[in-house]
Amino acid sequence: MRFVAASLIWVVIGAMSAQATELPSRKAGLWQVKTTIGDNTAAARSIQQCIDASTDQMLQSNAGPFSAAACPQRNVQTSADATTIDSTCMIGGKPATAHAVVTGSFEAAYTMTVTSQSKELPGGKMVMTMEAKWLGPCAADQKPGDLVMGNGMKVNILQMQKLATQPGTPLPPN
Repeated sequence: MRFVAASLIWVVIGAMSAQATELPSRKAGLWQVKTTIGDNTAAARSIQQCIDASTDQMLQSNAGPFSAAACPQRNVQTSADATTIDSTCMIGGKPATAHAVVTGSFEAAYTMTVTSQSKELPGGKMVMTMEAKWLGPCAADQKPGDLVMGNGMKVNILQMQKLATQPGTPLPPN
């Protein structure tokens, strides 16, 4: 159950991964992303992401395990005030869907609300809201791909991706 719920969180994150060319890139620099799962009484989790055009495109096209092969059915609709993304995926051999609505600006601040549905979830669905805000240029000690977790732990998504593709290489310690 935890695996499916954790995987569906990646559906939410990967919901923006339709095709990098289908969504506008976020402004390069440091973004704060606050994520709330469920109702607003749940504690929000916050991370900071240092991105450039290349890492933003990578995050949009390869977020987590949700490549085009895992989520072959995607529909992206863009209007003047919102982008809507509907995805159908197979997670651990189980079907799941995600409906995402993104409003705001990829230059300054946006909100993405995603409703994921799967028989594996309690009540059959999960709602996640991500509020992102551009904070400015990345700090002097940051490089594109750096993620700073709410507890202060820093990881680089590009380094983690390289390690994941090298068999027998252990992940860095926490």
